[in-house]
Amino acid sequence: MTPVELSRSVLRAVRRAVDLGELAVVVPERAAVTLPGPGGCGDYATNIALQLARPAGQPALRVAEILRPHLAGADGVADVVVTGPGFLNIRLGGTASVALVEEILRRGERYGYAHGPSGDFVPLSCPREVRAVVVMDAVARILRSQGAAVRTHCEAEPAAEWIEILGVQVDTVGGGTNAPGRRDYGGADAGAVRPHPATPYYTVRPVPAPADPLPLGRDAARWALLHPAEHDRPRVTDEHLVQRESNPLFRVRYAYARTRALTRNAADLGFTAEPGPVEPATAHPAPQSSATPLPAPPTPEPLTPRPVPATPQSSAPPRPVPSTPQPPASPHPTPPTLTPHPLPTLLADHPRVLARAASHRAPDRLARHLVAVADAVLPLLPAVLPRGAEKPSAAHRARLALAEAAGTVLAGGLSLLGIDAPEHL
Repeated sequence: MTPVELSRSVLRAVRRAVDLGELAVVVPERAAVTLPGPGGCGDYATNIALQLARPAGQPALRVAEILRPHLAGADGVADVVVTGPGFLNIRLGGTASVALVEEILRRGERYGYAHGPSGDFVPLSCPREVRAVVVMDAVARILRSQGAAVRTHCEAEPAAEWIEILGVQVDTVGGGTNAPGRRDYGGADAGAVRPHPATPYYTVRPVPAPADPLPLGRDAARWALLHPAEHDRPRVTDEHLVQRESNPLFRVRYAYARTRALTRNAADLGFTAEPGPVEPATAHPAPQSSATPLPAPPTPEPLTPRPVPATPQSSAPPRPVPSTPQPPASPHPTPPTLTPHPLPTLLADHPRVLARAASHRAPDRLARHLVAVADAVLPLLPAVLPRGAEKPSAAHRARLALAEAAGTVLAGGLSLLGIDAPEHL
C-alpha cells in the first residue's frame, strides 16, 4: 500500500464517520500521510483529526477516536493507535506488503514513475559550472520520470569532459534562455514541446563545487555533487571512493549488489522469489573483510517501557530483585507500540519521494532516500537464504522477493541520478 492509497483509505474513514452522523464536517479533498514523527509509531501517521477538529467542533483526540475504528477496518491496515494531540499512527498488515512487492517487481526500475505524460513543460537553466550542470541533468531525469517534458539550457558551452565523463546532457547552450540563434542539441523532449516565450526558466544554481570532481570518475563524482542539498557545500574528496560503511554511495551500491547475489544463489539452491508474508527472522551478520566490510545493521531505538504504578508497602516479604536492572518509569504514559516495518514503508514511500524530488528540484532527496533503503535492507539479507540443512520455505521466497524489490528501487533511483548500479562489488 502506497501513501497515496493509504490517504484514500483515511478519506474513506472520514466519509464513513460523516455518513453515520459521528462527525459533522465536509470531507476534505486530501489527507496528508507521512512517516511517524517523534513519539509516533507504526508505518505511517496522519494529522487528519487535528485538521478536522475545529470544523467538527470537537477536540482532536475525540475526532481521532471516532476515526480510529473506521480506519482500522480498512484493507491492508493491521492496527491504528492514537498518539500525542490526535495523530493516527497506522501499521500496515495483511496483504498490503505483498501487493507492494508484487507491484515493484512488476514495474521494475520504473516503479514510482508516472503512468503517462503529465502535460507539464519545465524549462531548466544553469550557469556553466560543473555542479550546476550535473544537478540540472539529474533534476531533468527525475522530472521526466514524473511525466514532465523538460528542456535544459546552459549559459555557455559545457566542457567536453563533463559530457564525456559525467554523462550530462544539455539541450541548448548560449544566447540566453529565449534568445534566437542559440545552439540547439535537440534532446528527448525538444521536438515534442517547444518553450513558450512566457514560460519562465527555473535556474538551477547550487553552491559550486570546491574542486574538480572529474578525478573521482562518473559515479563517485555525481554522487559527491548530488547527495548534499543544493545550499550545502559538497565535499569533493576520495572519501566517495572508499569501500567502507562510512561511504553512503558504497552502502547503496553494496546493498544492491547483495540483492543480486542472493537471486543468483537462490537459483543455485532451486528456488525463486515469491511475494508473501515475511516471518520475523534474526539476521545473522555476514563475515567482514578488511577490504570491503559489511555495513553494520542499524540498531533500532529501544522502546520506552510503560510506567509501572507504585504499589503500597506492606509487611509481606520483599520480592526477589530481578537480575536485569529495570529502566526508570516514565512520568508520562506511553501509547501502545506498533511493530515498525521500515523496509516496506520506505519502498512504499518511493513514489512520493520521486514526486517531491521533482517538485522541489532536489535530487538530494532521492539520494538520501536510497541510503535509507539500503540501510533498511541490509539486516534482512543474511536471513534470505536457508542455512545449513534447512529447506527453502515460503518465508525464504518472500524475503527474497522483498530483497529483490529493494534492489529494484535502489537500481532505479541510482539510474535517475545517472549512477551505475553494479551487480558485483
